[in-house]
Amino acid sequence: MNIKKLAKELNLSVSTVSKALHDSYEIKAETKEKVLALAKQLNYQPNPFASSLRRNSSKTIAVVIPEIAHNFFSLVINGIESIAEELKYHVLIYITHEIPEKEEQIIKHLLNGRVDGILISSSGSSNNNAHYHELVQKSIPFVFFDRANFDVDAPRVTTDDYQAGLQATEHLIKSQCKHFAFLSLSNQMSAINHRKDGFLAALKQYQIKPDHVHIIEAGTDETLSFQIIRDSLQPLPESLGIFSSVEKLAIQTYHICKEINIRIPKQLKIISFSNLPTAALLNPALSTLTQPAFSIGKEAALLLFQSIKNKGKIQPINTLPNVVLKSTLFIRESTKV
Repeated sequence: MNIKKLAKELNLSVSTVSKALHDSYEIKAETKEKVLALAKQLNYQPNPFASSLRRNSSKTIAVVIPEIAHNFFSLVINGIESIAEELKYHVLIYITHEIPEKEEQIIKHLLNGRVDGILISSSGSSNNNAHYHELVQKSIPFVFFDRANFDVDAPRVTTDDYQAGLQATEHLIKSQCKHFAFLSLSNQMSAINHRKDGFLAALKQYQIKPDHVHIIEAGTDETLSFQIIRDSLQPLPESLGIFSSVEKLAIQTYHICKEINIRIPKQLKIISFSNLPTAALLNPALSTLTQPAFSIGKEAALLLFQSIKNKGKIQPINTLPNVVLKSTLFIRESTKV
């Protein structure tokens, strides 16, 4: 239902209906009531950005992220805003809290044209792609970053998760670990799965026995993940090397080790993906794979504004941009031999 159809149903001009919806003094109270009643009945929702949309631009983009407390996403947002500010665009931040249903609601909310484009880092534990496909069908430009959905045709900005996973695991192997564990946030996240694939590839390359390899599905619930990791460390496998897919699982491991008196790195070595600025100040200092978060934000924003500029033009799927940036390995005390 749009304003033209609403006007036709009421046998009024579009101008009159628009003024009634905006509570104009020029329109009689009786007419306003009639317009608002039918609008409610037909589920018509006035767009507060209609005037800017008539110019085919709201000068606003949305960023949909799983969480804000994570230092990685804060840096990404800084990178996005550095480009948006240059182009005089506003940035709206939406947080899914790792809840797929909330992400779907946010995307559906944005389908009405409130923004010119969307940057998305997917939440986990869902196979539902319908809301992404609806963005494609409605020609709303969007770009995935970090947590990309590879089943949907859209530009992506990611890091070399497979190669980084292989590199981190090889470092654990060379640090004389005998057993190995991968801490996973969700098996529905492409980035996590690529890191796990790199982990497994390195172990296979060095002919590590399968019974020395553990995949720990910690999940996104903090209380539950803490208990899962704690249980997996009792009893503690000999010379265990842990590769944590995200920093919050690594931090939980530090807390658990302190609680049950496991010494890092003597009894357990750990390396993690992390942009935590205090990683070097932990006791012991945490070995990390650090993503270029600010650059990810900039590249994602540049791709989005390019898509906005080309809106309406059909782009072949095999030419969609796929930017892959490199993570950096920082070896610190937590994996010391």
